Amino acid sequence: MTGENVIEVEVERMGEARSRRERDLLAVEEPLEIRLHHIRHGQPARTTVSVTMRTPGNDVELAAGFLFTEGIIRDRAQVAGIRHCGPLALVPGAARNVVRVDLAPGAMVDLARLERHFYTSSSCGVCGKTSIEALQTTASWSLPAATPVIDADRVHALPAALGEAQRVFAATGGLHASALFDVAGALLLVREDVGRHNALDKVIGAAFLAGRLPAHDRVLLVSGRASFELVQKAAMAGIPILAAVGAPSSLAVSLAQRVGMTLLGFVREGRFNTYCGAARVRHSERYQASGAAAVHS
Repeated sequence: MTGENVIEVEVERMGEARSRRERDLLAVEEPLEIRLHHIRHGQPARTTVSVTMRTPGNDVELAAGFLFTEGIIRDRAQVAGIRHCGPLALVPGAARNVVRVDLAPGAMVDLARLERHFYTSSSCGVCGKTSIEALQTTASWSLPAATPVIDADRVHALPAALGEAQRVFAATGGLHASALFDVAGALLLVREDVGRHNALDKVIGAAFLAGRLPAHDRVLLVSGRASFELVQKAAMAGIPILAAVGAPSSLAVSLAQRVGMTLLGFVREGRFNTYCGAARVRHSERYQASGAAAVHS
């Protein structure tokens, strides 16, 4: 199994008694430059929006999802086309490492957002309250109140469904994944990437390009922890339920509470924690109230 997102290398495996040389598979990581082509002051202009390290594949979706979740574009009609351009990738068979996004004639976008950096990670030292307030004034949709509702038993089944669909992770063990489900637990869309934010941008970009936003009736599952940025991107896409295999951060919980999102963490091994938005989770009769004690892993 090799291609644009997987390469084969030779490794020396060390065991307790001996070593041996074998072939191994690695997830490809390469830079992707996203260029925005637009009209500025009546003249054609090109702006480099971002350079991100990603796993090649679904690059058009990644570019669209990034521009949408950062609030630079808001509607599919603003985009005339997205395509690869520029130099070839370093890995044979991989896609080119530049994506060109052409805006539709007359489309107006907020390029100043690239300089203001409204959305910040919890590690950069910018006030979380400021970041949350910036999101609330930028998101295109409010989340529906207390809907949709998903059965707890369906939540328990989500990680297994995601695992079965993670083709590249199964081969390499080196990728994050994001997936959209319906409330019956049916897997609708999954994307993988070395970056957790990229994986989610690919999912949201696919939905954006297909005209399927806001995703008010969908459930999002991410393979790692739930950070502020992932909650922010889900809120921008109108996703009301976010489930994570790992833990959420404090700012992620604060933002989810603020926008009315259901946030679930530690969704694995037949259990999960509900951090906010409990009205969207329907418990079966076998569930009993267990007090307020936190359960961690």
